[in-house]
Amino acid sequence: METDQLFLASDAALRSVIDRIDPADLDKRAPAEWSSAVDPTIRDILRAHAYDEAWVPGMLAGASIADGDDFRGRDLLGDDPIAAYDALNDAANTVVRAGVAPGAIFHFQYGDYPAEEGLVHLALYRAFQAWLIAKHLGIPFHLSNEIVAGMTAHVLPHADEWRSFGVFPPAIEPPADADDETRLLCAVGYWVP
Repeated sequence: METDQLFLASDAALRSVIDRIDPADLDKRAPAEWSSAVDPTIRDILRAHAYDEAWVPGMLAGASIADGDDFRGRDLLGDDPIAAYDALNDAANTVVRAGVAPGAIFHFQYGDYPAEEGLVHLALYRAFQAWLIAKHLGIPFHLSNEIVAGMTAHVLPHADEWRSFGVFPPAIEPPADADDETRLLCAVGYWVP
């Protein structure tokens, strides 16, 4: 699977979960490890994803945080947080579907990466957060076979290296009868029975 398709599938998975969040759940506590905010809520997590989506068009155009950050400190969610997120998601998807320039470099806060690798970084954040948010809020959800295969191909080969940087928690021993999704989630340390 091409990494742009992995991004689009992962972004769609996250949106499918966000669109099913009950607005009353936005003030529920989120696990502290999901955010740098003190006592984060689901709204804080949604705010982080809105911010991340807002950056995608500029990032694909070669923008860097060093060029300025028009989104930090802005209320990107407004009075209808889920609809606001959806609009940012639409804009990000439109730009990715239009194509990423050959040789493009993504300028993340933590370093510069070729677009193919950068799309994997964006995809893994979205796919695994979709699963974690759904599990946390009791929303029925499974990663698609397409996402599981893409993550297995593009993320698992780097999981231990990225774990050493703090991206993933320790791996979990999968149950004997684990399916592909469970094995993937165990390998990146996110699976919860």
